[in-house]
Amino acid sequence: MSTVTTDSQANGLDRYFQITKRGSTLSREVRGGIATFFTMAYIVVLNPLIIGTVPDGTGEFLADGDLSKIAAATALVAGIMTIVMGVVANYPLALATGLGLNAFVAYGIANLDGVTWADAMGLVVLEGLIILILVLTGFREAVFRAIPSQLKTAISVGIGLFITIIGLVDAGVIRKPAGPVPLELGVGGFLAGWPTLVFVIGLLTIISLMALRVQGAILYGIVGSTLLAIVLEAWLNIGTQTDATGEVVNPTGWGLTSPTLPDSIVQTPDFGLLGQFNLLGSFSALGGVSVFLLVFTLMLADFFDTMGTMVAVGSEAGLLDEEGNPPNTRRILVVDSLAAVAGGAGSVSSNTAYIESASGVGEGARTGFSSVVVGIMFLLATFLSPLVAIVPYEAATPALVIVGFLMMQQVKDIDWDDIEIAFPAFLTIVFMPFTYSITAGIGAGFVAYVLLKVVRGKVRAIHPLMWLVAGLFVIYFAIDPIRGWLGA
Repeated sequence: MSTVTTDSQANGLDRYFQITKRGSTLSREVRGGIATFFTMAYIVVLNPLIIGTVPDGTGEFLADGDLSKIAAATALVAGIMTIVMGVVANYPLALATGLGLNAFVAYGIANLDGVTWADAMGLVVLEGLIILILVLTGFREAVFRAIPSQLKTAISVGIGLFITIIGLVDAGVIRKPAGPVPLELGVGGFLAGWPTLVFVIGLLTIISLMALRVQGAILYGIVGSTLLAIVLEAWLNIGTQTDATGEVVNPTGWGLTSPTLPDSIVQTPDFGLLGQFNLLGSFSALGGVSVFLLVFTLMLADFFDTMGTMVAVGSEAGLLDEEGNPPNTRRILVVDSLAAVAGGAGSVSSNTAYIESASGVGEGARTGFSSVVVGIMFLLATFLSPLVAIVPYEAATPALVIVGFLMMQQVKDIDWDDIEIAFPAFLTIVFMPFTYSITAGIGAGFVAYVLLKVVRGKVRAIHPLMWLVAGLFVIYFAIDPIRGWLGA
C-alpha cells in the first residue's frame, strides 16, 4: 500500500513539474538542486561579512554586528523565495541576496549621512515594488521580448565568462597583484598553496567524470573536494587568507572559510532582523532627487541581471523557445520582483536570481523541483549554518568554471560576419567579466546595437523599447556626472 502511495506522489510531482516532459528525472532534479545549493551556499557566509561589517549613516552596525543573525535571515529569505520560484514558475532558478547589489546598498546607500540600515532596506523594498508593477503591466516582459535573439545569446556567453572568472578569482587561481598588472596567476605568477590544489583536483575530477558521462559529476566533484579540504586542513592547519580585520595575512590559505568540522552542526536561528525596514525614511535623510537616483540605479541593475540570468540558465537547459524566451517568463519575473521586496523586508538586501543555478542545470536539472530542493536546503541551513560553512570556495568554484565552459559553447550561434550584431555581442560578452557586472555588459551591448542601426540607416528596425532601454542605460552609465550636475 505504501508503495502505491509513493508511486502516486512521484507521478504527481512528475506531472506538476513536467519532469519527464522536459527530459529529466526526479534523481537528476535532486542532484541538480544539491549542486546549485553548494555552489551558492557561500552567500550565507559572505552576505553577513558584507552588510554586517559596515556602519550605517548613524554609525550603527546591522544586528549590532551579530553575523549569525544576518546569516539566518539570509538563508531564510533565500529558501522561501527559491521554493516559490520552483512551485510558481517551475524554473530551475535559485534566488538569494544579490552580490554587488548588497555591496552597493551597504557602501553606497546605508552609509550615507543620516541614513539608517532600515532606511536603506526601505529603498530596496520600494525598488522591488516598482519592478513588480513593471512586470504586472507587461512592461518588463515586453522589454525582454524586444531584445534580438543573438543579443540574448551573447548575454548567455558573457555570463558564462563572468561566472568563470568568479570561480577562478574566488579559488585564488587569478588574483590582483600589488604591481601595475591588473591580474596574475596565483601568487606571484605561480599556483601556490594546498587550497589551489583542491581546486585543480576538483576541476579535473569533474571534467573527467563528465567526459566519462558519469551522472552527478559536478556534485561528486564538490563533495569530494570538500572532503579532501577537510583532511588537508586537519593535517596541515592551513587557515584562511585573511584575519578578523579582513587583511591578507596568509596568501596561500583558504579563500573564504576554513573547512574544519564544527563542534556542533546545529544552531538555533534568530530571525529578529525580519521586518526591520523603513519604506520612506530615506526621503527625509537624503531628499527626493537622491532617492530617485539611488532607486533608479538599483532598479536597472536588478531589472536586467535577472533577465540575463534566466536566459543563460534556460539556454543551458534547452528550455528557450525559438525567440530565446523561457517558459513562464512573467511568473519568473514576478517571483524575482517579490524576492527583491522580501530581501528588503528581511533586512538582508535585495534577493535576485543566481547564475550559479546553471551548475544544477549542468547536473541535469530542468524543472522547478530542483529549486524546491535548493530552497529546502537553504531553510535547513538556517539551523545548519556551521555545516554550510565547511564548504570552502576552492571546493565549490570548479563547478562555476565547468558551467562557464558549457555556456561558452553557444558563441557559435552569433553571426560574427554581421557587424551590427557582432560588435554589440562582443561588448556584451567582454564587459561582463571585465567589469564584474552583468548589467554593464547588457547595457554596453544595447547602446552599441542601437547606435550601429542608426549609423547604417536602419532606424525602423529598432524596436521602440530598445530605444527606451538604450537611453536608460546611457543615464545609468552617466549616473555620477548626473548626480553632480543635480547636486544630489
